[in-house]
Amino acid sequence: MQPAEPALPDATSAGGLLIVTVDRLPAWMLSSYGATWVSTPACDRLAAAGITLDRLLATSVDPRTTLADLAAHGRLWSAAAAAGWPATLVTDDPALPGRPAGVEIVEVPAAPASSPADEPAATHLARLFGRAQEIVAAGGRRLVWCHAGSLGVAWDAPRSYREAYADPDDPPPPAGADVPNFSVTRDTDPDIVMGYRQAFAGQLTLFDACLGGLVDAVRALRPTWAIAIIGLRGMPLGLHGQVGCKTPADALGKPYGEWVHLPAILVAADGRMAGQRSADLVTPADVGATVIDLAGFAPVGSATTSSDARSLIGLFTDWQYDARDRVIVAAGDSTAIVTRGWHLVTEPLADGTTVPQLFAKPDDFFELSDVADRCPAVAEELLAALAAGADMPLSAEALG
Repeated sequence: MQPAEPALPDATSAGGLLIVTVDRLPAWMLSSYGATWVSTPACDRLAAAGITLDRLLATSVDPRTTLADLAAHGRLWSAAAAAGWPATLVTDDPALPGRPAGVEIVEVPAAPASSPADEPAATHLARLFGRAQEIVAAGGRRLVWCHAGSLGVAWDAPRSYREAYADPDDPPPPAGADVPNFSVTRDTDPDIVMGYRQAFAGQLTLFDACLGGLVDAVRALRPTWAIAIIGLRGMPLGLHGQVGCKTPADALGKPYGEWVHLPAILVAADGRMAGQRSADLVTPADVGATVIDLAGFAPVGSATTSSDARSLIGLFTDWQYDARDRVIVAAGDSTAIVTRGWHLVTEPLADGTTVPQLFAKPDDFFELSDVADRCPAVAEELLAALAAGADMPLSAEALG
């Protein structure tokens, strides 16, 4: 008989918590999620040290909703205060919603850049993560949350970062630091799309290096801290007709995976369950509840972070938890329902009708092959579940 796992530490111990959230960070562009052509070694090291959530799906394409769910609608901050944990939020987004009372706010505002920086230290991400690293080193904080929204503001990594992803026979990647925003049509030169993917890959490599510096500082100076790295929203790069960020006046995006499939890596302070992966469906509310439990906070207020948040803390003990059978995503006029084996997206037409698009999972990772006409029974059942609500039972075929 194997001995039971020791209990996770409670918040009265000398622990702490680092949270890093990044808007416009898609799972499919990180090497720890299978992007073999993009170099993100810091994320790889974190994945090796903790649990990677392979199927975290935002329930909204609005990052404010995702942030609220991750903070358990304020309960994270309340729990930290009740445990006597001084907390600091470091952010480059002055419009960040839900700023908690009693929490130190350190702003490092992002600004558009006209051209790439000459060196990594001159980039915005280096300034943001460097400021977070200074706060960790100064001590006195037991919860540090670093939020980066600047992947949607400027791609100012030095040119060498993007050029490293171009083959010798490729056209040079775009030279500027502006984040693109254009539609892809049959007349769009594919080299242009590839060039922006290379530029974004360079920006992700810069982000990864900055993240690595912050994580290394936490491990050296605060070795009893847990760590959580989470994306808020993806970055469209041509898979579904859009490259770059939409303007505020435009729709926020369609609920395809390039928008709503997010990375999340959770690392326990004691290193338990290192190198594990969970393939079950997860929402940001679930991650918020799990982070609260991972820190060892006592319950504060409501027993849940939202109406149906499910803590995954069992992943760190006996791998037992309440797994979801579906996730429903809202995105303006479109919605999606995702199960283990399917991803259905609704597309409203001008006449008021709705056309479903159905994609088989996990084979169709990027939702490129619509099989709704070949699997009409599955599409109809998933559409009925969207209309009836999340509690409608689904058949084994619809679950996948």
